[in-house]
Amino acid sequence: MDSVDCAAVTPSKSRWGGILGKVFPRIRKPKVKNDGDLVKTSEDEKMAVEAFVAKVFASLSAVKAAYAELQFAHSPYDPELIHAADQMVVSELKLLSELKQCFSKKQIGWDRGDPGITLLLAEIKEKKCVVKTYESMVKKMDSQVKLKGSEIMFLKEKLEEADKENKLLEKRLNSTSEPDNLRLSTLNYSHFIKFFRQTVSSIRSFVRQMCWEMESAGWDLDAAASSIQPDSVKAKNRRCFAFEYYVCREMFDGFNRPNFSISGEALKDSEKRQRLLMDRFTELNAVKAAADYLARKPKSTFARFCGKKYRRLVHPGMEESLFGGDCGHRKMVKSGEFPETRFFCCFAEMAKRVWLLHCLAFSFNPEASIFQVSKGAPFSDVYMDNANDEPLLSWDGSPETQPRVAFTVVPGFRLGTTVIQCLVFLC
Repeated sequence: MDSVDCAAVTPSKSRWGGILGKVFPRIRKPKVKNDGDLVKTSEDEKMAVEAFVAKVFASLSAVKAAYAELQFAHSPYDPELIHAADQMVVSELKLLSELKQCFSKKQIGWDRGDPGITLLLAEIKEKKCVVKTYESMVKKMDSQVKLKGSEIMFLKEKLEEADKENKLLEKRLNSTSEPDNLRLSTLNYSHFIKFFRQTVSSIRSFVRQMCWEMESAGWDLDAAASSIQPDSVKAKNRRCFAFEYYVCREMFDGFNRPNFSISGEALKDSEKRQRLLMDRFTELNAVKAAADYLARKPKSTFARFCGKKYRRLVHPGMEESLFGGDCGHRKMVKSGEFPETRFFCCFAEMAKRVWLLHCLAFSFNPEASIFQVSKGAPFSDVYMDNANDEPLLSWDGSPETQPRVAFTVVPGFRLGTTVIQCLVFLC
């Protein structure tokens, strides 16, 4: 049912005053006499009229209050409250009918009691009805708040269930993607492809975490994405590709070197190098959490790799902004220690996947090599995968109409004669 409109139900007193002033018989001034009784009688008539109008307003307010109560009683359905409100409406309508009869017979009713007391009682009744109307509105709002609260709780539970299902699926995917007891003699390209997909998934998880931290710190993500790759924000909701490009650029830099970008002695013997990197892969792959490995071996090659990549990926100004002016992460990493925050743990898991992929790449003979496409290069579905959601439109084969690469989001790999496509964002 629709809510009650105050103005529609209860006309303003000034309007009623104008109407009643026209329809009531004018209170005539008495003829000039020397006793004051006639003046007193005229004042009594005015008081009686005011008392009559006050009773009309009080009854209208009571009808309005009963109607509001009737609305509230329907949701949730309360038959007793509906019956009581209905009785109140009928009672007040009867009273209004009696007032109408008195008005039509010009029996204002000052002879039934003191008009002053009648006026005060009518005003008290009207105020009580107004309060009752607002109480009904408050009760209705309270019930709506409770209903919204229960809906919020239900949606939160659904969200938690969805998160648990996603984590379970991700865990299941990881367990099926990681072969047990992987050895150099049984290594093949399918293992590398599985680990590559897992690495890309971990990069995207870190990008989501990084964007969440930036948004919480008040960053303008569109402006940040535009500063990295202006082409990414020209298309709607494509800024994530700019952040993926930035993370991949820093994390995969130096991938084609046997020791990545970490200083150290390079093994010239390819067989020894393969065995060394395969041992590193096996050792780190057996660890569930990268943070645990860093805590146990803070001087390891992987720990130095994490420290160097973190300092390149998260520059001081960015860290200071994300963590409220604190550069504690950088100081700890520089001193050979590692934070236990969610942000750094997410970064460490991503670094672990990149490091494992690198170890796996140099366990092959010949080694797997990384590649990316420069800006403006024509699109080729042999070496590239389109990051844009829109399908490529047909083109006539001329260089002028051929789609062009804006930037490489995720690099690709060559495994002998096998190619893993790089992910590119098109102009």
